[in-house]
Amino acid sequence: MSPHSREYVTAPAERAWDTVVISPHFDDAALSLAGLLIRGTGHTAVVTVHGGAPKTGAAPSWWDSVCGFSSPDEAYESRVAEDARACALLGAEQVLLPHPDGPYRPEGEPLTALEEFLDALPPQTRVLVPLGTNQPDHTAVREQAMAALAALGRDTPWVYGDLPYTGAGPLWGTDDADKDLAVNTECGSAYQRLSGEYRLDVVHDIRLNDEEWAVKRAAVLAHASQLAALATDHGNYLRHPGPLQYERVWAAGPRQPATTAPAT
Repeated sequence: MSPHSREYVTAPAERAWDTVVISPHFDDAALSLAGLLIRGTGHTAVVTVHGGAPKTGAAPSWWDSVCGFSSPDEAYESRVAEDARACALLGAEQVLLPHPDGPYRPEGEPLTALEEFLDALPPQTRVLVPLGTNQPDHTAVREQAMAALAALGRDTPWVYGDLPYTGAGPLWGTDDADKDLAVNTECGSAYQRLSGEYRLDVVHDIRLNDEEWAVKRAAVLAHASQLAALATDHGNYLRHPGPLQYERVWAAGPRQPATTAPAT
């Protein structure tokens, strides 16, 4: 394990992270938030929810086979090492929760380690969760994390646009990104559902300069085993300029009750 890494046991309060990025899979934090981490978020952990090893003897998933792996163990070991390199580039501590990736765990099985992890965090830790655009694992992580934090009476987490999924719209990276997500039928459904429950206020609208992009690109390229397979669905997502150069984070707050006009 890299010095930036730790296997999951618990999240004792003395870790005292300022920021915790909840990353459903090994590449999501680098793809979605590298620019924010580069700019500084204090003592930060990137917590991969599906960071556990698959059961011995499992057949490789469709995704792992498309990425060129002959066994789940080979894929897992490669991705742990890739993620450690990316976290080191971004100055974050790598934390792995023991849930295997989606294809290797029973459908609908709760993410119990995620809830335990959040329960043990100091209340002042800033937590960021994925929006969950067009990716069921991302949606499940966000929903469970938000429910767990609400049950604990903690602050509602910040929500980040998970890339490249959320960045597929034509107005991503512009001042009208939210307006597009509010009506976009291809990549806006998660935003639309969440904005129906919460008021979403932009807290980070990040547009990377060339120097920042070079660092983010290196962190994304650290996840080499998955890049070609991602391109089959997302095209030239690594292009310059392109969607990964823009990052967006929202604070989810309570919606104001509708007001009614006084009777006349």
